[in-house]
Amino acid sequence: MKSRRSSPAQSPANATGGQLRIIGGTWRSRRLSFPAVPGLRPTPDRVRETLFNWLTGTLEGAHVLDPFAGSGALLLEALSRGAASGLGFDANSAAVSSLRSNLQLLQCSNGEIRQGDALALLAQTPTQAFDLVLLDPPFHQDLLAQACHLLEQHGWLKPRAWIYSESEQAPSSLGLPSHWRLHREKQAGQVHYALWQRLEEES
Repeated sequence: MKSRRSSPAQSPANATGGQLRIIGGTWRSRRLSFPAVPGLRPTPDRVRETLFNWLTGTLEGAHVLDPFAGSGALLLEALSRGAASGLGFDANSAAVSSLRSNLQLLQCSNGEIRQGDALALLAQTPTQAFDLVLLDPPFHQDLLAQACHLLEQHGWLKPRAWIYSESEQAPSSLGLPSHWRLHREKQAGQVHYALWQRLEEES
């Protein structure tokens, strides 16, 4: 689940929606609106700040995938901080429309949003592999492990890609691919968040 964007009067915000603030990079302190969509929850600023501190030195020129984009806070933050490209998926038409509008508002030409079910889209063969994948799916729907295995099965990941996960469970209990190394983890309230690195599988 996700939600992020902000830019007061200019962004086509739903009056009952919310706002997100980009923390760092080119668009630092920009506020963008996101719509009121059931299940959308923004990753808190302090969690995002911690994540992007973990990613220092890896974002410049990276190709980033966000399969559960929601408001787009994580994807926009990555683009603001120097990612070469960003691709986001979301099934909700209001969230997709809002995120596309915010990319236009920011004059961002290297971000793309596709509407559709994340698992169905991940079951397709990508046109390129990604350096960083941001996984913040709706909780209690058993989506995270499925998404991770589809990333592996269909060639979405570069050999030493980084994968960020948010979940209601501790990272050690998620059942993610065995050759993903847990790099960092923390907990904020009921949310566990972690950064993984994909290693070469042992033959």
